[in-house]
Amino acid sequence: MTHPLYVAIIWHQHQPLYKSRGNLNPAPATDGNGDRPSPTSPENCNYRLPWVRLHGTKDYLDLVQILADYPKLHQTVNLVPSLILQLEDYIEGRAMDPYLALSLTDTKELGVEEKRFIVEHFFDGNHHTLVDPHPRYKELYEQRQDKGIGWCLDNWGDGEFGDLLAWHNLAWIDPLFWDDPEIAAWLEQDRGFSLSDRQEIWEKQRQILARILPQHKKMQDAGQLEVITTPYTHPILPLLADTDAGRVAVPQMDLPEQQFSYPEDIPRHLDKAVEMYRDRFGKEPVGLWPSEQSVSPAMLKPVAEAGFKWLCTDEATLGWTVEHFFHRDGYGNIQEPQLLYRPYRLETDAGDLSIVFRDHRLSDLIGFTYGNMDPIDAAEDLIGHLDAIGRSLAPAPAVDDNSESSSDEPEFTGHSLDEPWLVTIALDGENCWEYYPEDGKPFLENLYSRLSDRDDIRLVTVGEFLNKFPPTETLPADSLHSGSWVDGSFTTWIGDPAKNRAWDLLTDARATLAKHPEATEKANPEAWEALYAAEGSDWFWWFGAGHSSNQDAMFDQLFREHLAALYTALDEPIPDVLLDPVEDHNAPGDRAPTSFIHPFINGRGDEQDWDHAGRIEVGGSRGTMHQASAIQRLWYGVDHLNFYIRLDFKTGVEPGKDCPSEIHLLWYYPDRSIYNSPPPLGSLPEEGPGSYQFRDQVAINLTNGTVWSQYAIDYGQWEGRETQSQGKFDKCLEMAVPWEELPVEPDSHLELVVITAEQGKYQGFLPDNRLISLQRP
Repeated sequence: MTHPLYVAIIWHQHQPLYKSRGNLNPAPATDGNGDRPSPTSPENCNYRLPWVRLHGTKDYLDLVQILADYPKLHQTVNLVPSLILQLEDYIEGRAMDPYLALSLTDTKELGVEEKRFIVEHFFDGNHHTLVDPHPRYKELYEQRQDKGIGWCLDNWGDGEFGDLLAWHNLAWIDPLFWDDPEIAAWLEQDRGFSLSDRQEIWEKQRQILARILPQHKKMQDAGQLEVITTPYTHPILPLLADTDAGRVAVPQMDLPEQQFSYPEDIPRHLDKAVEMYRDRFGKEPVGLWPSEQSVSPAMLKPVAEAGFKWLCTDEATLGWTVEHFFHRDGYGNIQEPQLLYRPYRLETDAGDLSIVFRDHRLSDLIGFTYGNMDPIDAAEDLIGHLDAIGRSLAPAPAVDDNSESSSDEPEFTGHSLDEPWLVTIALDGENCWEYYPEDGKPFLENLYSRLSDRDDIRLVTVGEFLNKFPPTETLPADSLHSGSWVDGSFTTWIGDPAKNRAWDLLTDARATLAKHPEATEKANPEAWEALYAAEGSDWFWWFGAGHSSNQDAMFDQLFREHLAALYTALDEPIPDVLLDPVEDHNAPGDRAPTSFIHPFINGRGDEQDWDHAGRIEVGGSRGTMHQASAIQRLWYGVDHLNFYIRLDFKTGVEPGKDCPSEIHLLWYYPDRSIYNSPPPLGSLPEEGPGSYQFRDQVAINLTNGTVWSQYAIDYGQWEGRETQSQGKFDKCLEMAVPWEELPVEPDSHLELVVITAEQGKYQGFLPDNRLISLQRP
């Protein structure tokens, strides 16, 4: 029997609990004039942020509705219980967030601080895809960017504010719904929106939200979709069992002062998830998406006891478990496919579990890179990777020794596999689409139409695959690695000083609850709901180093509000420490990249494009010796296509006069035996990076825009080559260097130095006499 290549795509739909459980600041917010409570005050808004509502109108319904047009294709969707609860609050009119409150306020009643909030926050979102396509929205955005917030506050009237309030909501309605007559009329209207218009837009949003769960249930009942779930409020189960689990992957990790170890909370989160699923979908859940794909031996038995049959996690967890590092070729394809592309069995005292491991790179390509490509090219690239996987798994063709063409590459005629292999692609199903044209619709339609025409690639749900092909390989459950889908560790949620402080606050609150045996879940549900909310993973994600947003302070506040609500429900005094932020949320100095970036290379330094980039302060903030530096800041980041760098200059700087006119990027690769040569520049210092040798160089002349590239050859020499690297200098310098020009495989490390020069002679290093460490994704 032969098989197609089976592919399971799992979309993860999740939002943290934005619902507040109390206000830590008793002073009521006013409209800026001090004469009335603001509509955004805590007593009027029980939700602190709008992302459930906005992502609900843009991402959850359209994703499965597009799939419904391709009935041959089956997929899996994870709906987190805390997301479902919040969707239902909005549908039933129980939720009000500050953005919605302002949208439903007459512009004549807006105070100064409310207007400032609107100008600052009602462009939240990727402006390339959400703002720029709409002329009026783009016009207002450009006024704010070019003339500043103060100018807008001084010059905008009711018309501008009314239009901005409307467009912030309209832009988040998915393009799939733009053929709705009312939505089409609003898009055509463009400007002049009234309060009545905004009220109707909110009603349309609520109608879209109300269709999400029924559509998922309908498609699951029809067999095209498998809906799975997650522990109740998305906690990291291994860390609930024991925060010492952080040291499995990172033995020297700094842990919180107090050990959090409440394994009894694991079945509570699982049972509540099962109860919710059973109520909404009329059946028992089978699949579990562990929060952040975090697994450990300690959480397996409770998962099996709750009735789950399978769970998913990352390829890194498999690698750690079997003590194998997955190698990839230059195209990013796994070189050990038989190890990854199959389910495994985990034996527990409560029964067997199946586990599948996602292909990390394919998942990231959809999540972080294809949105920056032409939709047709992106779809073809993904299918190309699947074809390469199929070829790698296919039995070797028989070779006819008498055939003259026996040495030729065999013609690809589709996959005919001896075994039922399963490629798992699992990723965030909401945030990535903000970076795709039309919210991903052209990409998905191109991908689905091509896959529908293929018989040798079959999209399946995980459950249907496992029912037909149970795992034949077993992993020792007690040897399962403790880690997540982020680097196979828990460093995103524990180990940083701020994260550890948050765990200590949670431990104190949990210990207080344990001292109240009378406060059972039935007798005191408020206390337990507050605990569950605080145990969610999202607060720890945003604390400390690693991730940042313009809402970090609000995530900090929400976490402390959940803890405060627990103390209040127990009639205990709220500890003073909860009144102060867990950390200082002022803009940080140097930082490492927090995610992939996809900047437009035009020399203008769009702040959204570089929001997740690494940053190194060069001038001013790094001491008196740098205050005269013409270059003030260096940004750097990556995606699967390019390495990116940006240099910010002092205003009015003229290259060749006020600063060196040449910028040289030089790389070397610590783990590769390859020709390296000294930097091809004169007057180099004899110490530090000046005495190092490098493999590749890309340089730009800022005065004429010329970009050139060289690579090291023998005898310390360099040889020029054609390059597709881009470089633009206007308000800043932005450059993109394709990975295909840097001879490193995916997951490999490389080191970079930036050298300024004038007419080929060294002027300085960026950063100070040190290298920037990178990893090709």
